[in-house]
Amino acid sequence: MHPDGLASSVISRTRRDFLRSSMGLLSASWCGGIARAQSILRQFPNEKTILVTFGGGARDEETFAEDGQQNIPHLLKELLPQGTFFTQVVNAGILGHYVATASIVTGIYERFDNFIAQPPPNPTLFEYFRKGLRRPSTDAWVIAPSNGFQRIGSSSNAAFGPRFGAGVILPKRLLGAALHNDAPGKENNLTHLLQDNYEMPVYQSVESAYDQELHLDMLQSSLKISVSDFVQHARTLDSPDELSIYITRQLMKQHAPSLMILTLHDMDIAHSGAFSLYVDAIQRADRLCAELWTMIQADPEYKGCTTLYIMPDFGRDSDDDPSGNGFQHHRTGGASARTTWLLALGPHVRQNTIVEHPVESIDLVPTIGRHLGFATTSTGRLIEELI
Repeated sequence: MHPDGLASSVISRTRRDFLRSSMGLLSASWCGGIARAQSILRQFPNEKTILVTFGGGARDEETFAEDGQQNIPHLLKELLPQGTFFTQVVNAGILGHYVATASIVTGIYERFDNFIAQPPPNPTLFEYFRKGLRRPSTDAWVIAPSNGFQRIGSSSNAAFGPRFGAGVILPKRLLGAALHNDAPGKENNLTHLLQDNYEMPVYQSVESAYDQELHLDMLQSSLKISVSDFVQHARTLDSPDELSIYITRQLMKQHAPSLMILTLHDMDIAHSGAFSLYVDAIQRADRLCAELWTMIQADPEYKGCTTLYIMPDFGRDSDDDPSGNGFQHHRTGGASARTTWLLALGPHVRQNTIVEHPVESIDLVPTIGRHLGFATTSTGRLIEELI
């Protein structure tokens, strides 16, 4: 076994042993997955899918390791018993947030420059979904941090492209445009919500007045929020991730989309070297995931017919790796940076279950496609426990 594979296996066993001893989780055994999925589809013809990624990476030490459990009480005690937990999810691609997220949504390890705003070359989950099931443009959305992610809604593939893509909402861009319109010159009052990228802060996106008008139009036409109400609500929030959850709630109310991807990105502040802020962001993401699941259960359009997937895009460097920077970065490509986890909850997902064998982050696209009934050309493999 490759040394990184051995280390990933050790990480997986550590997660497994801790979770079993503390929660009595069961081991998964797959049987009749396709038949079960078909039965669920017959029962819930309007089934919905939401994927939450922890953009910015989170390590075991601060999450599912014994010392990190205090940071994720909602994931550990509320959500995990309701779903299936995969202890070993490997990202074998480039460890940059935009390109890693693009790989997750295409099901293929993408190899483009992480810091250039460009569409993925391969079709995305949204395009497969909308084209394969003939879904309208309002049925697939991405809520993401603004740096580069504006192009993630659709690919440059000639057979797919924007006409089959997802709507992309960038909460920080919405807020920047709203602040400019509502109170010109006072944008600095909410700089804590507008910080764009902690890994490469010199990256800047130049937006025209036309771009700002598009953001304002999205607030008012798609989300049905007045500019002044949006700004007023933003002033009550502590983080961009909370703003993203607010946008998600509005989307659910206005369009009830069947497919959404939400990136929680506050923990990327780890790049600044502030450990306490990194842990605070993990704790916030834990709380927001529980809030999202509560929102799902309280909404008649979503309750009982929604599958929620929660997964970091990748991890972070190990404190023991001399070539890394510990929690601060994810540059070594070691097991700690490449090995993460996946929690799935939904009507067809087994509860209180743990899966020990490795899967990859690119496996979600073909798995979701099989479950919902559309084809993909992903190089990922089916996660049998989820179909």
